[in-house]
This record gives sequence, structure tokens and C-alpha cells, in this order.
Amino acid sequence: MRLFIAINFNDETKQKLIESIQTIKRHTDKGNFTKQENLHLTLVFIGETNKVSTVKAAMDKIDAHSFRLTIGNIGKFSRGGGDIYWAKADKHPTLAGIQRQLTDNLRHAGFEMENRDYVPHITLGREVVLRGNPVFDPIDLSVDVSKISLMKSERKGGMLAYTEIYSKKLTE
Repeated sequence: MRLFIAINFNDETKQKLIESIQTIKRHTDKGNFTKQENLHLTLVFIGETNKVSTVKAAMDKIDAHSFRLTIGNIGKFSRGGGDIYWAKADKHPTLAGIQRQLTDNLRHAGFEMENRDYVPHITLGREVVLRGNPVFDPIDLSVDVSKISLMKSERKGGMLAYTEIYSKKLTE
């Protein structure tokens, strides 16, 4: 099973993100854009594993309060063949702490974890090739985060589908 841990968003937040995707699309020659139901913020990518109970245990050890996440500017990771466009999430201290705890807990449980700085973002599009040099307005969203979710990633009918299989509520 291909797994990751994420923050999922309500429909209102997803709609605002879709509006930003539509704006980007108007300036592209090509791109593979995130479907509304798949919009999320990844905390930790785990990859292929059948150790679901171990991942759940790592999540259950998280000690963090709910918090307010701010989503702002649109950025990109440059890639040959098209860039990855994303919405930047502020590196709130609670967000950073949750991500660090998850990484440490999973590493201690035997998972190989990425060893690079965490850049909190929501992927809006991959393989994006823009026309010209447009400047995109910030998204300016604030989202209440009260849980983290264990997500299963799979292909259904040739499309990526993400399904929550477990969640951990954060302390109020």
C-alpha cells in the first residue's frame, strides 16, 4: 500500500485552491493539475508498505494542539519538462513540530525518511509550462487544522485517488 500522512482541507478551502489552479491554467501551454478531491498538504511521505499499524502507532504518539494554518503565495519547483506549482503554507511552529515528530517516530520504527528540509506546500500542478511570465496573486487563506490523516494513494481508472484510512485528532 502506498501511504502518506497529510492535512486534508474542507470543501471551501479546496474551492479557493481550485480558483488558483484555474488562474494558473489560463497561463499555461500544458500541465497536469491536482483534482479538487486530492488537494492536501503532505506532512510525511512513507511510500510502499504493509506496516499500517506501525504508522498508526507513530501518529498516535503525536503531541500537538490544533492550530491555524496560513496559505499564501504561489511558488514553483523548477523541473525539466515542466514545473511543479504549489501554494505555500507558512511553517507554523506546530506544523513544523508535527512534521518533525512524525519523521522521528517513523524513522525510529524502521522507516527510511527523507533527509531534506520540510517545505510545507499544496501541490496545484505538475509538468506545468507557462506562456509568458505571469505573476500570480497570493491565495491568502487561513485554515483551522484539528487532525492529521493517514492517506492511501492508488490509481483508479488511470487517475490518482487519495483515501483517508486513519486520522489522529489534535488536542483542542
